[in-house]
Amino acid sequence: MSEGITPDLTISLIIPTFNEADQIGSLVRRLRALCAPEHLLEILVADGHSTDDTAVLAQAAGAKVVQCPRKGRAAQLNFGAAASTGAILYFLHADSYPPPGFAAAIRQAVAAGYGSGCYRLAFDHDHWFLRASAWFTRFDVNLFRFGDQSLFVRRDVFERAGGYSEKLLVMEDQEIIGRLRRYGRFWVLPGVVTTSARKYLDNGIIRLQSIFGLICVLYRFGVSQANLVRVYRALIRQDKI
Repeated sequence: MSEGITPDLTISLIIPTFNEADQIGSLVRRLRALCAPEHLLEILVADGHSTDDTAVLAQAAGAKVVQCPRKGRAAQLNFGAAASTGAILYFLHADSYPPPGFAAAIRQAVAAGYGSGCYRLAFDHDHWFLRASAWFTRFDVNLFRFGDQSLFVRRDVFERAGGYSEKLLVMEDQEIIGRLRRYGRFWVLPGVVTTSARKYLDNGIIRLQSIFGLICVLYRFGVSQANLVRVYRALIRQDKI
């Protein structure tokens, strides 16, 4: 641990994966290039028993890999958190890249008294609709919180809030924010996490955003997870849920 980084500001970066062989190696190498070894206590990949080389490539790139008992983003994030040792947890998707200096910015936020927070969002594709959608993520409103923005949280806040709800297969990244806010201030950091637009390009940009909007409305009206998952699988081309 470098001079000036106290134990209560150590960071464990946790990435949930399932069949991310095309992404995970370059992501881990990029994260290591952005941070000196002492700036991140560990990069931990919580894998959902991928059927490709995700685990092998992640480990070769320098990440610690844990195989989760069951697949599902919430379950994998909780398992990764339990297996980690940092005082600050930083959850990141396998196709998302934080900005340079992210570890220092997160530590500064926690040192300033924030219990959790995220970055604004940007996409790796310059479509006007994606730029417009990402623009709204600068506002500190739960409606505009998405897992692609990443999430940092003090371990004690995460544990007091009860972690991610493993009952949720969709909307788990938005649902947890309200519970985290009960135990500490939330901050939207001024930088951006750049995430892949691959799912939008595969499904149609405006079409996919409309589907996400529909799922969000159905969730707010209390539609069951089983039915939300049914809608998700029926309308969205993907292999994660």
